[in-house]
Amino acid sequence: MATRCQFENSSEIGVFGALTNAYCLTGIGGSENFYSVFEAELSDHIPVIHATIAGCRFVGRVTAGNRRGLLVPSTTTDVELAHLRNSLPDGVVIQRVEERLSALGNVIACNDHVALVHTDLDRETEDIVSDVLGVEVFRQTVAGNALVGSYCKFTNVGGIVHPRTTVEDMEELSSLLQVPLVAGTVNRGSDVIGAGIVANDWSAFCGLDTTSTEISVIESIFKLNGQGSSNIVNNMRSSLIDHLS
Repeated sequence: MATRCQFENSSEIGVFGALTNAYCLTGIGGSENFYSVFEAELSDHIPVIHATIAGCRFVGRVTAGNRRGLLVPSTTTDVELAHLRNSLPDGVVIQRVEERLSALGNVIACNDHVALVHTDLDRETEDIVSDVLGVEVFRQTVAGNALVGSYCKFTNVGGIVHPRTTVEDMEELSSLLQVPLVAGTVNRGSDVIGAGIVANDWSAFCGLDTTSTEISVIESIFKLNGQGSSNIVNNMRSSLIDHLS
């Protein structure tokens, strides 16, 4: 089931949180509400970690990771790096990355097997992504947007991409990722999928503004409601994006 939540007054929860199959990061906020939503759902399975990166709370946009590793930007302080090292499970490798495009969450989208990266990412960074996260790396765009981390969200089960993604692009991405994809929106029509959703293989969280139609699509494609990628996606897709056509 997908859970709606909010960070202080913002529904862009993918900016302030990051979720994988091995750990969850949340930004340090004015209240514990955001953290407690994740903790209630996840703490039996994986650690939920308070974190900052370079003293800032937008941990979801500047980090990229999966169950094998976590990449953080070069601006991460030694104290923050040590805190993350101590808090993460033993099998998870953490690596600081020297990269011009330092908002790693915006330029890298990954699951446990495949990563899509920004077309201008350094070759060294691409090698680090491949080694640390243990994934196959592809330079791609989503609906013409180079910020792949912002405009799609996928797990090992399925994924959602920008609503203007063409059928041909979706088929190409789906064959690269080897998971089913659907075009959709979050937060009542926002196309910035990465900022509105955090998800892993068994749970998902979305912004408080997300409509029930959007949640149906999210639960269906991420297979969170006990059924396969069902008719809901096909039925809802037209109602989600008809205003864009």
